[in-house]
Amino acid sequence: MAKAVAGMEGVTSALNPAAVERIGMSEPEWLRERRAHAWDVYERTPMPTIRLEEWRYTNLKKKLDLNSLQLSDAEAMSDDASTWPERLRAAMDEDREASGHIVIIDGHVVHADVDKQLATQGVILESLQEAITNHEELVREHLATDAVPAEEGKFAALNAALWSDGIFLYVPKGVQLELPVRVTRWLSEAGTAYFSRVLIVAEAQSQVSYVDEVLSDDFESQTYTSTAVELIAREGARVQYVAVQRLGRGAFYQSMQRTLAQRDSKLDTLNVALGASVTRVDLNARLLGPGANSDMLGLYFGDDDQHFDFNTSQDHVAEHTSSDLLYKGALDGASRAAFRGIIRVLPGAQGTDAYQTNRNLLLSPESRADSLPNLEIEADDVKCSHGATVGQLDDEAKFYLMSRGLSLIQAERLVVLGFLGEVLAKLPLGGVVDKVTRVIEQKLAQHG
Repeated sequence: MAKAVAGMEGVTSALNPAAVERIGMSEPEWLRERRAHAWDVYERTPMPTIRLEEWRYTNLKKKLDLNSLQLSDAEAMSDDASTWPERLRAAMDEDREASGHIVIIDGHVVHADVDKQLATQGVILESLQEAITNHEELVREHLATDAVPAEEGKFAALNAALWSDGIFLYVPKGVQLELPVRVTRWLSEAGTAYFSRVLIVAEAQSQVSYVDEVLSDDFESQTYTSTAVELIAREGARVQYVAVQRLGRGAFYQSMQRTLAQRDSKLDTLNVALGASVTRVDLNARLLGPGANSDMLGLYFGDDDQHFDFNTSQDHVAEHTSSDLLYKGALDGASRAAFRGIIRVLPGAQGTDAYQTNRNLLLSPESRADSLPNLEIEADDVKCSHGATVGQLDDEAKFYLMSRGLSLIQAERLVVLGFLGEVLAKLPLGGVVDKVTRVIEQKLAQHG
């Protein structure tokens, strides 16, 4: 009989050592050993509880039932867009030009393409499983090692043990992608746990933008998706990572993101959370070389009983590094958001310039936002600040707009869009702004 999931004893789970062995059956020995180690870490690590600062506002006993979930048994669909779900195709039609595409349906990479000229320059964009065969040394060096190893926590270990497929993007030294890489994911199996990984390596002086969108219809029973994202920017590289989450109700979305920025690199992230019943994002930016910079952006809009939890950290390891975090959200209905962010300045990281801001707009008396910004500074020549606000719609702004002939509903929409639009304006990737704005407008149409 399979062991119970650690922390939920007495219940048999489909997430077990046999599943780990089955997934890794045809993989190289080093990867099977890495999976087995991850499962061992998972079993030895307690399930997070609200007693932990990082999980104070998300009670997993009430929000997530791992033992009720099964691993996907869906077969891979064909690489024929006419057979793909209509909403997936519609989302792709809204996108603009791209340097390459990945399509993932129910955990399987069903399509991958990259601009031919970029491919001749050495750019790699393919399924992570294929990359293990085609580029084994590159993957082996970076996968679940420096960025998101199993030791990062219980859920990082579970992902490292059970991931089934994912994405590998490699940009050689000096190669610059002018158009973004676009990834579209679709989930359809209720009661299923999906585990995937994203590994992006940008060599020195390269440039790449990456947009990853996940969507689904509503689920009749809880569905869990876990993604571990490892972003590595070498000296002078420019990397932009965007995640757009538009899952249906019944989904528990979890993303563990780690960015490693070397000397003079710029590694920016944008997390957009609009769907799912529960969203949990753990983002750690590590500024490892002098001159490294990271802008960390977040946008969320909740309604009904949606729950958002963002746990961020900005680790300044080297001297003369900078980071700037801005997370903004609007909450309607009985939705709730929690933000916990920390700026860490390590000894010797002189000349650090770091900022952290979280702002929340409450659109109903039942909504709630909790914000806990923190600083840990172990150097004396730094510029660091943090701030958080929780407020309601600005009555003066509404009155001004209404005095210009707008209705109350129109005025409220403009105020909210202006409030959230500041985030999108800082990373105006083609297609993303329009798509996100349209979804926000649809949510606002139900307000009031």
